[in-house]
Amino acid sequence: MKKKKIQKTNAMRALENHKISYDVHEYAWNEEHTDAKTAAERVNMPFEKIYKTLVAVGNNTGVIVACIPASNELDLKKFAKASGNKKVDMLQMKDLEKTTGYIRGGCSPVGMKKQFPTYIAAEAETMETIVVSAGKRGMQMELPPADLISVTDGTFADITE
Repeated sequence: MKKKKIQKTNAMRALENHKISYDVHEYAWNEEHTDAKTAAERVNMPFEKIYKTLVAVGNNTGVIVACIPASNELDLKKFAKASGNKKVDMLQMKDLEKTTGYIRGGCSPVGMKKQFPTYIAAEAETMETIVVSAGKRGMQMELPPADLISVTDGTFADITE
């Protein structure tokens, strides 16, 4: 049986440019199921491996990116401290695409329009692989956290509640 050709996203191209291997997980996506728990079920993946990408704005740094376990909440005070800000606010949803190049539900920490300071939740450091958005709704990519740090020039940080 012929394998379906996957349409590459900017995130996948960025990983390939850095010679980082990854696995793609695709699932049927719709407006009623935008949560990570549904994504985990659809790609038959343990929920704790699924990480969501959140974009915020710091009073000193401007745009910053957080990649945290989907089951957790971002702690804005911890995120501010880790990123060298006094105050951090979430980026307005209406500004997401023009800032990152990605839409809600398909925002990847890899391959954004510009490289923003990126913080990966400290929980990821002990995991063999984590799963993040591949830059398109219904498409995830799995890779070792150290490779995600490498490609995003990221930092592991204690940023969750």
